[in-house]
Amino acid sequence: MYKVSLENVRKAASHLESVVLETPLVINETQSRKYSSSIFFKREDLQQVRSYKIRGAYNKISSLQDDELKNGVVCASAGNHAQGVAFSCSKLKIKGLIFMPTPTPKQKIEQVKMFGGKFVEVVLTGDTFDDASQEARSYCEQNHLPFIHPFDDKKVIEGQATIALEILEQTKVGIDVLFLPVGGGGVASGISSVFKALSPQTKIIGVEPIGAPSMSYSIKKGINTELSEVDKFVDGASVKKVGNLNFELCQKYLDEMVTVHEGKICQTILDMYNKDAIVVEPAGAMTVAVLDQYRNEIAGKNVVCLLSGSNNDITRTEEIKERALLYAGVKHYFVVRFPQRAGALRDFIDKVLGPNDDITHFEYSKKQSRENAPAVVGIELGNSSELNALIERMKAFKFYGEYLNDKPDLFQFLV
Repeated sequence: MYKVSLENVRKAASHLESVVLETPLVINETQSRKYSSSIFFKREDLQQVRSYKIRGAYNKISSLQDDELKNGVVCASAGNHAQGVAFSCSKLKIKGLIFMPTPTPKQKIEQVKMFGGKFVEVVLTGDTFDDASQEARSYCEQNHLPFIHPFDDKKVIEGQATIALEILEQTKVGIDVLFLPVGGGGVASGISSVFKALSPQTKIIGVEPIGAPSMSYSIKKGINTELSEVDKFVDGASVKKVGNLNFELCQKYLDEMVTVHEGKICQTILDMYNKDAIVVEPAGAMTVAVLDQYRNEIAGKNVVCLLSGSNNDITRTEEIKERALLYAGVKHYFVVRFPQRAGALRDFIDKVLGPNDDITHFEYSKKQSRENAPAVVGIELGNSSELNALIERMKAFKFYGEYLNDKPDLFQFLV
């Protein structure tokens, strides 16, 4: 089994010193008060490429020989690794071909082009990171080019592991609990390896989105296993299969794996922005979103959360807000059956909606020769506990047709 060498990690840290920022480790008063503990944020979202990925990408690419680099390098990424590779290519003045999934947020694509400039070309292909990765590997084999893996690579792992050295140098207190985001497993495997060597008393918890629990599932089964499908919303952490090296290291060094709901992640993104003016992407919010699940365990303790990135596309704000409201139980969608008569909508508003409820979505098409006509209606409740009473009023006044939140296929089609 591969073991992360502290000597190699220290060499990587020295090598990266002029390339990456030593990001701050700062206590967050909002979360500390909320959980009656000392919550520190390791702010990798403040890197010049706005994620930690520059560490592994640069450490890997700069370790290659000149004859390996002469025709350039290739990578696949959902965004942050691509920016790290693009930055590295520009810094080292080598060509980079970057394969990205087609649904990648436009903001991340533009950032890749900005960091890479004339040295990089972006190819959009497939629906997921795994699809893009397969295309990139095929291209490498056909053209005999080095593939810069985003996580399943020793030099990449050692580069990401330099975060651990910084945390341990920056803190003046013992760290009781460390929360790490897990996508492919590169940063978690690197940091956990260093912590188990230098701070073995620290409990290390890996966090995944509930819609892409590839590491959790693999550790539970005892073998690295590919998921058949994943929810791609947390694009920086949505992989069907984690790296083999990463799986072995995480299986050995992580004390726990836990999943967090995408809706909770969205609410955390909004809270961090509104309360602390911190902008994070979905993957970057996971380690904070999960704190609720450990409220009792972390009370009175020193806790570090790695904020992995801040590459959030502003055009996703409405979707983030929507997911947060759905998760909180205050946003609900219905098929409402309106009598085809004047005043029906007024009756619905006056007799069915509560004083603090609001219609946020309404689609209606009047049909001829029908007694009732359906409409898709989105309602934001003043309080999540009022749902059952709302449904009872709909039924009492004969407006109720169908509840859509628990019918995902129909929900996605209609809304």
